[in-house]
Amino acid sequence: MLLQRSLHLNKSQLFISRLLHDRALAKDIEIIPSQSPEAWISKVISTLFVRSPSLKCRLVFFRDSLSPSIAREVVKRFNNPTLALNFFEFTRLNFEFNHSVDTYHFLVRTLCQIGLFDAAKGVFDCMMSDGYSPDSSILGFLVSSCAQVGKFEIAMRLIVEAHEHKCRVDCFTYTNLLSLLVKNNQVDEAVRFFREGLSLYFTPDTYAFNIIIKALCKLGEVNRAFEFLNEMGSFGCRPDIVTYNTLIGGLCRANDVDRAHVVLNEIQSEKACSPNVITYTSIISGYCKMGKMEEALYVLEEMLCFGIRPTLITYNVLIDGYGKASDMPSAVSIYERMIVQGCSPDVVTFTSLIDGYCRSGQVDNAMKLWYEMGRKYLFPNVYTFAIVINALCKKNRLDEARDLLRQLKWRDIVPRPFMYNPVIDGFCKSGNVDEANLIVTEMEEKSCLPDKLTFTILIIGHCMKGRMHEAIRIFHKMLSIDCAPDKIIVRSFISCLLKAGMPTEANQIILTASMKDLNLNLLSSRKILSLKKSMGIPVAA
Repeated sequence: MLLQRSLHLNKSQLFISRLLHDRALAKDIEIIPSQSPEAWISKVISTLFVRSPSLKCRLVFFRDSLSPSIAREVVKRFNNPTLALNFFEFTRLNFEFNHSVDTYHFLVRTLCQIGLFDAAKGVFDCMMSDGYSPDSSILGFLVSSCAQVGKFEIAMRLIVEAHEHKCRVDCFTYTNLLSLLVKNNQVDEAVRFFREGLSLYFTPDTYAFNIIIKALCKLGEVNRAFEFLNEMGSFGCRPDIVTYNTLIGGLCRANDVDRAHVVLNEIQSEKACSPNVITYTSIISGYCKMGKMEEALYVLEEMLCFGIRPTLITYNVLIDGYGKASDMPSAVSIYERMIVQGCSPDVVTFTSLIDGYCRSGQVDNAMKLWYEMGRKYLFPNVYTFAIVINALCKKNRLDEARDLLRQLKWRDIVPRPFMYNPVIDGFCKSGNVDEANLIVTEMEEKSCLPDKLTFTILIIGHCMKGRMHEAIRIFHKMLSIDCAPDKIIVRSFISCLLKAGMPTEANQIILTASMKDLNLNLLSSRKILSLKKSMGIPVAA
């Protein structure tokens, strides 16, 4: 009676209080007289629902007591989205109960967090069928959550259904989906969805156009990107500098740099927006890659006339361009100009200068810069190492190149096979295959696996030294790490084995290659027999 008076319980609540005589339940439910009736009831319901499926039938006594606020507390009390979903479905099916919008939002978010996106979409559908109009935040969250895990069909269908129910979809939800489609390389789907949106339910802004334009430019479809540029005005959108920089960058990557320069001039004449350092650097880079250094320098001067200061990237692009053209006086001139302007060089600057000197055969000047980098506390990267090592090997300075490889032991660099291959090749050609083997061991200790070129160099090198069995071992090692040889190496190896009087081993190489299904169209057994006879090798009758 005291409990009834203090909590003002109705009949169903009195039934629950009698359930508490069950010691197992009483252990899970602590009666606190100061607790509100709703908090106490939600605790009892959640306990009954969790303890045993057989107890769920007793929840029918809650039909009159269950309110949206109590149901919301029950759902939150579970701390288990799957249990919360089961309770949600149980009450809807058995009680025809309409939950609050807060419960719907909570379930959608928690189900997405554990990856149950289809279930979250089902709850969302129930919310709309129950007459709730979802706000833009929960719609945007569900669309984004589905799209981030590649469930784009669900995400796009959500937006379409929301408009069919006359629910508001904010611009961010739409553009975020477009961005995620592009990020997952589904550009055609993004373009199609963009087009459908224009005719059905979406008024795009400049940001949305930029997403599509950038995606098309990355695919090299610059002309299609310009079609979207031309459509922007009809939707009240004005292209910004991001739009133009994207298009100019796309043109430069397609080697249509002159057209990119025309676009730049149009921007300046129409004063649509102000070009920035990115605009100019893109065009300078395009001309440099094409070897048009005079045009690149002209754009630099044009840039300076408009009061735009070059960045380190701008200078590096020019230095690299002059270096690749073997015009080292001009490269050094740009470098000195950069220093005067107070722009400090980085590892890319030095790597470009070193590469230029190596290309023009001035390896000693390249080495001077190598040591200057150390004095400036700039550390060479993987490409700096590769450039210098390759240049030293070409000059037959194998010992210096070998010393650089040893430095990798204490350098924080992830080595690549192309750094080692020139040195391995140099030692093999000089007949020092033992040193070549040692270098391969060192690269493997640095978790750098030999590639096809490494194995090719080693196999031919050992054959030239007469170490045929070692060459066979290397060939099998190559296959064991799924590094497939090409026709040239296999045919060359077979030829070496036959010349060494090892027809059986040559035949075994063909058999092994065939078993690996390399489809190399190798010598047939009849051709091997013919070769053996022509080379004077004894053949069993």
